[in-house]
Amino acid sequence: MIIRRAQPFDLPGIDRLLSQVLEVHHEGRPDLFKTGVRKYTDEELLGILADAERPIFVAVEEQALPGDILGYVFCIHQHHPNDNILTPIHTLYIDDLCVDESARGKHVGTRLYEHVLAFARDHEYYNVTLNVWACNDEALKFYEHLGLRPQKIGMELVLQ
Repeated sequence: MIIRRAQPFDLPGIDRLLSQVLEVHHEGRPDLFKTGVRKYTDEELLGILADAERPIFVAVEEQALPGDILGYVFCIHQHHPNDNILTPIHTLYIDDLCVDESARGKHVGTRLYEHVLAFARDHEYYNVTLNVWACNDEALKFYEHLGLRPQKIGMELVLQ
């Protein structure tokens, strides 16, 4: 398995996995998440691919065809200089991590996460953060297994 920066020819695979992620969220919270759509359009994805502050890494087999990816991880550089309350640390935020349904259990997610940690260390980030929806028990267990701990907790009261 190889982990590398995503390229425009990876869009079909990224699109496929974005749909898988959305369906997991829709099943868990149909009141919040639509079905049959994606988080980003291809035009938006091309913009993200060109943005050095938002690296996307993909896991592929060594002889993979273009667009045939096992998983991805979207990252975003976060920094709050001159903020009234936050220190000016550099955070690498994991915006989205997905392993293809057919590749789960093969440590693809772990390898992607380890790649992100190495990237963050190489670029002298202070920390790596992410959000996980409470309805996604498998993701929560996965992240806890990797050693992540809650930094903050979002709460809600549904009124309707």
